[in-house]
Amino acid sequence: MQRLQDATELKFWAEDRPVPREVLLKEAADCVGVLSMLTERIDAEFLDACPQLRVVSNHAVGFDNVDVAACTERGILAGNTPDVLTETTADLAFTLILATARRVHEMVDYVKQDKWRTWGPLDNLGVDVHHATLGIMGMGRIGYAVAKRAKGFDMELIYHDSTRSVIAEEKLGVKFVSREELLNHSDFITLHVPLTPETRHSVGKAEFEQMKASAILINTSRGPVVDQAALLEALKSGQIRGAGLDVTDPEPMRADNPLLALPQVTILPHIGSATLNTRTKMADVAARNLVNGLLGEEMVSCLNPQARGIGRNKS
Repeated sequence: MQRLQDATELKFWAEDRPVPREVLLKEAADCVGVLSMLTERIDAEFLDACPQLRVVSNHAVGFDNVDVAACTERGILAGNTPDVLTETTADLAFTLILATARRVHEMVDYVKQDKWRTWGPLDNLGVDVHHATLGIMGMGRIGYAVAKRAKGFDMELIYHDSTRSVIAEEKLGVKFVSREELLNHSDFITLHVPLTPETRHSVGKAEFEQMKASAILINTSRGPVVDQAALLEALKSGQIRGAGLDVTDPEPMRADNPLLALPQVTILPHIGSATLNTRTKMADVAARNLVNGLLGEEMVSCLNPQARGIGRNKS
């Protein structure tokens, strides 16, 4: 906030809820820069409603809420906050792997509901994480960081991506496999892909049918990557064992959602990057992206540097 106040005439939304669309369009109409959250849709309608806009800085690593192509067409620079949240999000993904495997959420409720009466050799059994097969969909920064953690658990690591990661294969011994092989053989499947038209609902009924009945799905990417209705049916029918989700569709998820009634599901409120240190770094990068872009200086992370020579950002 201080960085922005020192460099700009600042307007900001102070309420603890997403800014309503009509308010955003009205208040941003005369702005030259916007710092957006993933709750704001920065599309052609918004960009055209802000004729002076030159920079959009998205306070997230993902940018499915920002139409980067539309920004580029109008000569508007777009930035995001990669790298600073990689390790923190990987921690959370592995937390979900462990918590879902060992039924942590379910067992906490078990104690709170006064069901704990004795110890029995077959009571409250989970599954092992060590030496299990972890399938990683998307070997980007976060996928790689999850793989590093899994090595410490002696997991067998396989991955699928549109492009191969030679570094992951050489340094971590991760094996590249087809999507079908990953679905067929993984004990845990963790999703680390961006939300695009191609990845929306890319894990659905057909994919669940290919998974082991003992498989556990982990999603810390974006909720709509998973067909949530198909996930519900797969869990209810026993087609897969469980799921750990930090992202849902829609967000926020309401308490009456049927997924929340299933004991084998752990759902968190999109907290992948939610540590004080990481969120502070994200805020700093987002602020620097905005200020640097407006001053004509190099942004920390620019999604479309070619926009600098177009329209509103012509030199």
